[in-house]
Amino acid sequence: MRRRVALRLGAALATGAVAAATGVMLSMPTASAAAAGATGFATQNGGTTGGAGGQTVRATTGTEIHAALCNRASRSTPIVIQVEGTINHANTSQVSGGSCSTAGGVIELKQISNVTVVGVGGGAVFDQLGIHIRESSNIIIQNVTVRNVKKSGSPTSNGGDAIGMESDVRNVWVDHTTLEASGGESEGYDGLFDMKDNTQYVTLSYSTLRNSGRGGLIGSSESDVSNGYVTFHHNLYENIDSRTPLLRGGVAHIYNNHYRSLNESGINSRAGARAKVDNNYFEDSKDVLGTFYTDAAGYWQVSGNIFDNVTWSSRSGDTNPAGPNPQSNTTVSVPYGYSLDAASCVPSVVSQTAGANKGLRVSDGNCTPQTPGPTPTTPAPTTPAPTTPAPTTTPTQPSGPNLSLGAGADGSSKADGTSYGNVRDGNLSTYWSPAGSTGSVSVKWGSPTAVSKVSIREAAGSAGAVRSWRLLNHDTGAVLASGTTAGVVSFPRTTLSKITFEIIGAQGTPRIAEFETYSG
Repeated sequence: MRRRVALRLGAALATGAVAAATGVMLSMPTASAAAAGATGFATQNGGTTGGAGGQTVRATTGTEIHAALCNRASRSTPIVIQVEGTINHANTSQVSGGSCSTAGGVIELKQISNVTVVGVGGGAVFDQLGIHIRESSNIIIQNVTVRNVKKSGSPTSNGGDAIGMESDVRNVWVDHTTLEASGGESEGYDGLFDMKDNTQYVTLSYSTLRNSGRGGLIGSSESDVSNGYVTFHHNLYENIDSRTPLLRGGVAHIYNNHYRSLNESGINSRAGARAKVDNNYFEDSKDVLGTFYTDAAGYWQVSGNIFDNVTWSSRSGDTNPAGPNPQSNTTVSVPYGYSLDAASCVPSVVSQTAGANKGLRVSDGNCTPQTPGPTPTTPAPTTPAPTTPAPTTTPTQPSGPNLSLGAGADGSSKADGTSYGNVRDGNLSTYWSPAGSTGSVSVKWGSPTAVSKVSIREAAGSAGAVRSWRLLNHDTGAVLASGTTAGVVSFPRTTLSKITFEIIGAQGTPRIAEFETYSG
């Protein structure tokens, strides 16, 4: 299978498959819904509430996350862990205790229950470090970014999965997350969101998955069909080669997602899997639905989807696309209530709601994003929040030469009609905008360059659009500064080859006219 991402970026569920395929209504277990919050299948089987009602603690390292788990009275004592800052290999060690089972180099949620991990403040980034959920139940992961987790090369973590679930996992709600890689399998990355070995009652909502060879899977092989009851809604899949997701057995409800630049295949229903695919928007993609790379057929019910510039392969061998005119070949019912946005407004709604640091905004089911009640900064943590010096900001333009002039530039995405190079051309009338409301742009040099100040200058008419940002040493992934207002930022003099301005929260679509860099 070709990998285009790197080039672009630089036993119960198997039973009844035959009946389902012939149109028999699928019967699913029902249970009381979760408390307000979780959606989709995560509301079933008793519901998903995470650490609600438990102690709230603050963590700024992976070791502190593990310590919070290990300091509980038991493995099921509810806890809310508020995370801020960058979690990486250097600050994630194993912690021992009777209420936990942790490991270094990965956030290990193993053999535990009733836990919420939520990003707060300036944001939570799990950098090259995966989140592993194993033999656990009632878990919420919310408002975090997980990026560049590798299964080969260095460093490795979590088998290359950004978030991975396996071995009798029940009731997981992953919400408002950003899961991203920087290439495909040949570059050392695996899946962004994987479920294996009897994982059930999972919802992935309002999340962004991008720049990866593999979006995610349900079932590790054609015989691993004990997984299922998974809901995917209001997510953005962007620049993904395949597996959005790959379904092996089980049931999935897939609605109101925006799929953009799926390079090889999209929703891959196999081995008797059944997918209810409603009101999604597929754009600039190939073979977005069908059974691929196997002769073990899967099934789908389709309704209200929009296919915008989607190409379809001819049916041949193990390539069996549902298009060019997808038709339902099964019937699937779901046991919970939900509201469908019209497919035509999905790109707009998803761009305003999906991903970390979007204020936990959701759709009201009428194409209108709205902000829910209290944000995850409350209640106040019961352990003191860390004190981190804020970056020095000043409205005065730095003196000396602008090192960005003549340098190179790239980024995560760009809106039509804009260019990365516009941020280092010295012209305030040209600009770069991300494809959505968040994204990153970088300035780079052919040799290490010392930088201690940057000036982020928004284009006329868009001042104040940037609401939350981070400045990264792209060479190491270190956060140089973060804040809520774009402008001039000073930080300790750092020698690097590439510096990145990452927008993690914005009002509307930001426009960056200049990303100026200075040595002093």
